[in-house]
Amino acid sequence: MSTATPSSRQLERDAAALHDDGKVDPGEIAIGVILGRTSEFFDFFVYAIASVLVFPHLVFPYAGALGGTLLSFAVFALAFIARPAGTALFIAVDRRFGRGTKLTIALLLLGASTVAVAFLPGHAQVGVWSAVMLAAFRIGQGVALGGAWDGMASLLALSAPPGRRGWYAMIPQLGAPIGLMVASALFAYFLNVLSAEDFLDWGWRYPFFVAFAINVVALFARLRIVVTPTFQRQFEARELQPTPVFKAIREERWKIAIGAFAPLAAFAMFHMVTVFPLSWVFLFTRETPGRFLLIEIAGAAVGILAILASGLLADRYGRRAVLAASAAGIAAFSGFAPQFLDGGPVGELAFMVSGFALLGLAFGQASGTVAASFSLTNRYTSSALTSDLAWLFGAGFAPLVALLLSAKFGLVASGVYLLSGAVMTLVALWLNRTLVDGRSSEAKAS
Repeated sequence: MSTATPSSRQLERDAAALHDDGKVDPGEIAIGVILGRTSEFFDFFVYAIASVLVFPHLVFPYAGALGGTLLSFAVFALAFIARPAGTALFIAVDRRFGRGTKLTIALLLLGASTVAVAFLPGHAQVGVWSAVMLAAFRIGQGVALGGAWDGMASLLALSAPPGRRGWYAMIPQLGAPIGLMVASALFAYFLNVLSAEDFLDWGWRYPFFVAFAINVVALFARLRIVVTPTFQRQFEARELQPTPVFKAIREERWKIAIGAFAPLAAFAMFHMVTVFPLSWVFLFTRETPGRFLLIEIAGAAVGILAILASGLLADRYGRRAVLAASAAGIAAFSGFAPQFLDGGPVGELAFMVSGFALLGLAFGQASGTVAASFSLTNRYTSSALTSDLAWLFGAGFAPLVALLLSAKFGLVASGVYLLSGAVMTLVALWLNRTLVDGRSSEAKAS
């Protein structure tokens, strides 16, 4: 069992004192999970929107509109590259000082890295150092996101009643569309009330300040869960034990690999209906970004309904069946839907609504698809690494690749990237089923 410093113990005691009976029911866990994920995704989307509307002009003005956006998306990917390193670092912190200390440091780093972007000087003021600072802040966000893994989603899954695993699995995923809606609404507001000059000068910075405030609230909401006796009992039972990263990789490497590729369709789709369409519309159509952000809000609302539906469908037909069906739907979507973005407001709305409907069904069950196959000893660390790698391979480079392909070959080319994610999901699900069925047969034989 990990030890904690006196200061971290005091912080954990203060948070735990909010619980009179020392118990945490699934409803409380769900609230903590949603708040935590919403704060993380709000940070994510605030940065993503600024990557399209602000950084090409502020940081990369010498590269032109398209070149600046591609460079901005390259910096955007740095967080996904840094995230596994953050997981390794903060797993060590968790083992040495406790989960409360780990979460506090990680979320303060996330908030500090995010709010630092609000003070970013432009290329006109400091030259290339503007890009260097932006990259450093983005790496800080990625390292912090690796440390923000708290195991609450796993605890929520362990708390699921029989036959309700799919419903409980989708709850953490609600944070993504909620975070997108809040971030899009903030940017849409400033775009509508400010002139273009004022927005690019100072208006875009305010959402980054809001992100820091949300992180503080989310930090305490999560601490009051993870330090309770219920969570600690799960920890002590080794069901949520932070084992060393290299040990988990050595013992679970094939399952981690399969788990990283199983949700690839959902994660590739994630950026194809959030970050990429904003960049295409902003660069190649007459649509104003403020209006398109409202379309994104409408799409995110559909996404929430689809995520909820995924829980019901998964409990009835199975999580793998829902993931496989949604991957097949995403494969079909990739062949024709991207062209809708050149179809004016009606086409854009059709793309976003249909895209978010498919995304919600896939993303709702994308978390921890193969987590049950991990050994109990390695489940906590292996689940964190699987999530990191899935985001890296499925989403980290999606906006960059999709925009580059679309600009060179047309919108239909962006569907190729999406199609590859759908194919990889189907292959990974097949491999996972073969692995599970094979082990079941061996167990029966023995």
